[in-house]
Amino acid sequence: MHHVMFDVDGTLVQSYKFDEECYIQSVADVLGHRIDSNWSRYRHVTDAGILKEHLEKYGVADNHDEIYAQVKSVFIGKIEDHLFQNPASEIAGAKGFISRLKQLDSVSLSIATGGWLETAKLKLESAGIDISGIPMASSNDHYSRAEIMKVAKRKAKVKSIHHLSYFGDAEWDQKACRQLGYNFVLVGDRIKHDKSIVDLTDITYALSLIGIQSHVAPSRD
Repeated sequence: MHHVMFDVDGTLVQSYKFDEECYIQSVADVLGHRIDSNWSRYRHVTDAGILKEHLEKYGVADNHDEIYAQVKSVFIGKIEDHLFQNPASEIAGAKGFISRLKQLDSVSLSIATGGWLETAKLKLESAGIDISGIPMASSNDHYSRAEIMKVAKRKAKVKSIHHLSYFGDAEWDQKACRQLGYNFVLVGDRIKHDKSIVDLTDITYALSLIGIQSHVAPSRD
């Protein structure tokens, strides 16, 4: 069984930029100061991980759960407002690629995003990407991206996985895949990687990067 896992922002949805802006502003609204937006400086580049490290840096020892809840609530509101005025767009080919993978008996799917579950679902729905039946793990489950990916794998409940690939768009995706031994496929050009694809429109090529021949027949369901 091939297991295929996806990031969300910049991989399935064109949301990286506005998501980042809404997150930074949400933290500022709650805490009253701006967060460092150089994500490469953080150990865990996830919504929960960044906030955790930010609070540690500023010596905030109390009320973490309350602060997390407040930031998340404000963030959800900002994402909803943005999407109401500017619906999200898929990364080209995302809907078709997901649909094709769903048809294959030899493939199981999951989503592992560093974002919080609520906002990830809002963006996917806005972009018109059908994730019904696809298990998802997020910052709601852990602050570490690698741990989120492990949770996504467990939620998929696949007994025998012979090959596991992850589609992502950033260095932290690449790092987590290296740590876990997952086959990493880069979507876009934010970093350099030997297995990369501009978008998801070329299904045959995308399948070849995860070791699936394009002639594999879909299931009969």
